[in-house]
Amino acid sequence: MLNEVNTILCIIILALGYAGYRKRKEALPIYLSIAFGMFAMTHIITLEGFAAAWMNFVITLRVLAYFMIIFALYRVATE
Repeated sequence: MLNEVNTILCIIILALGYAGYRKRKEALPIYLSIAFGMFAMTHIITLEGFAAAWMNFVITLRVLAYFMIIFALYRVATE
């Protein structure tokens, strides 16, 4: 149940981030959107039962998503 909720929330954030980017053409929403899209992918992999077989990929994808968020927030903080 938790992964389903996380997946849905990630997809909503992905869609809103994309919409925000299209409207304002600012980088922050698209970076956050991509990161949450990566989180959604890892949740879907887990829901489909492939997390054990794809553990290295899941971990790598989550780490990249966190770095994407860190990068986006760093850019905003240093503007």
